[in-house]
Amino acid sequence: MVGGAVLNKPDDTYNNDNAESKTAHDLITLSRRILSLAHKGLPRNEYIKKITTLLVSFCDCDFMELRVLERGTLYCSGITGGKQESFYLKRRDARLDSERKAIPCFDIDTDLERVCEDVVSGRHVDSCPQFTAGGSFGIDNVEDGFMINSTSRTIKIEAHYKSLAVIPFTIEELKQGLIILKAADVGHFTREKMLLLEEISEILGISFTYRRAQVALRERVKELTCLYGIAKVSARPGISLEAILQNAVTLLPPGWLYPHVAATRIRLDKGEYTTEGFDKGVQKQSADIFADGIKRGVVEIVYLRKMSDLDEGPFLKEERDLINAIANEIALIVERKEAEEEKSRLREQLRHADRLATIGQLAAGVAHELNEPLGSILGFAQLAQKSGGISEQVALDIDKIEKASLHAREIVRKLMIFARQSPPQKELVNLSQVVREGLYFLTSRCQKAGIELVKNLADDLPEIVADRAQMYQVLVNLVVNAIQSTPSGGVVTISTLRRGEHVSLVVEDNGSGMKEEVMKKIFVPFFTTKDVDEGTGLGLSVVHGIVAAHDGFVIVDSEPGKGSRFEVRLPVNGVKKVDINEERHDA
Repeated sequence: MVGGAVLNKPDDTYNNDNAESKTAHDLITLSRRILSLAHKGLPRNEYIKKITTLLVSFCDCDFMELRVLERGTLYCSGITGGKQESFYLKRRDARLDSERKAIPCFDIDTDLERVCEDVVSGRHVDSCPQFTAGGSFGIDNVEDGFMINSTSRTIKIEAHYKSLAVIPFTIEELKQGLIILKAADVGHFTREKMLLLEEISEILGISFTYRRAQVALRERVKELTCLYGIAKVSARPGISLEAILQNAVTLLPPGWLYPHVAATRIRLDKGEYTTEGFDKGVQKQSADIFADGIKRGVVEIVYLRKMSDLDEGPFLKEERDLINAIANEIALIVERKEAEEEKSRLREQLRHADRLATIGQLAAGVAHELNEPLGSILGFAQLAQKSGGISEQVALDIDKIEKASLHAREIVRKLMIFARQSPPQKELVNLSQVVREGLYFLTSRCQKAGIELVKNLADDLPEIVADRAQMYQVLVNLVVNAIQSTPSGGVVTISTLRRGEHVSLVVEDNGSGMKEEVMKKIFVPFFTTKDVDEGTGLGLSVVHGIVAAHDGFVIVDSEPGKGSRFEVRLPVNGVKKVDINEERHDA
């Protein structure tokens, strides 16, 4: 305003201002819509499609292609002339640069792909007029070609396109995206349009970064919610493992992208827990459950209808991480539950062992108390037998009393040996004789169990230096173990023999046998596969300890369904144990 008068702008300036104002307004509107879509955290394919549709209507061109690198995979979407029916979205193999890093270019050798690689690398910004200061490439007429460092370059695209623009955009500080535009008219991408497109590319890079953050946050929240739910269920007092898994299987679907079409199953050992419709699944993701290093089961999730491909089929990379975390969490729950059960079982076995020890002490006390009256009965019977004037029948009866007393005293002596009331001492013993004496209590037990007891005892066995009472204990523990593993009608065979500088005691049965993993634990104290009232898990560990103290070793051979064979080898006259690498199992 000069002297109160208004200075009017020329018409072309006024129109340019209006155009710039309209362009700025449209750019703001586009930016808001792009960022709004990013804020929703849409699935990748859906987001790319919506962004492509928005851009093609704004960029005023005949063809647009959007390329985005996501976790090493190149996603490519395009549309021709704004026609929705021409839209495509596909995955392509990404080219690797000189540092073997993926870039948003196709892994094919064409003029266009070389230009795209130049744009991503930014190496010709200062040596070619077709490159802008922002690193974009624009050419008015592809038929004319262009010069880089005095070198002529051509670029061939579809014949009906003349103008070409390639604009990079940065995601998380890396050039992971390209906008490729084509137009049928010459000189379509003016300097002003290129600047506008670079502003759009900057917004686009921000939106993809923002969307990634939104998706990562959403998936993390779903993961933590799912894992928290499982942990909360497992923490309920007294809840069984079966109840935990049945609850867990219902908590899984909300953790996936399409929960409304998801169904799950958890298999653990012989148990199976599923949600409705699992058997109708058409796409599956799974993770194995490993507890204590052993595969115990699997966690599976399926979609009931075919969904579009993402990172792993229709599943996200985050969902792979989630299902692995769930499998690990279930494994930890299984290990914890089994540890609690094992602790309870060991506690009960300790009580049982304590009761047995009490019974042993009681038996020893009873045996000690019986010794005196038995001695009196035997002494008076012998005196009566020596006195004269008794009838033949009375003499026979007194003889029976004497034999019964001797039998009772022998039982008391053996009770005191097994209760360890006799002091331990090593002496020269014959292993076959030890077996004959030790089977005194075991023959009737075999008969009651319907098991045949077979003895193959060597008569010419050399003597060994051993504690007789401990040898009895080794024999009884091995035979009792065989009896408990053998069904009625089975056979338990006891043999003695010489093997070089060793003598062997062999106890074998045709019972249930053992698996390899059980065989590895049989000498561990308190380990047992029997019920609490059938064993403490100490018998074989005691055997191992006694044999080792005598410089011997135990060889075990077993097969499920075919029985077990235990061989105890002891050195003759104190000869040290030898290496037996050829044997299958040396305890």
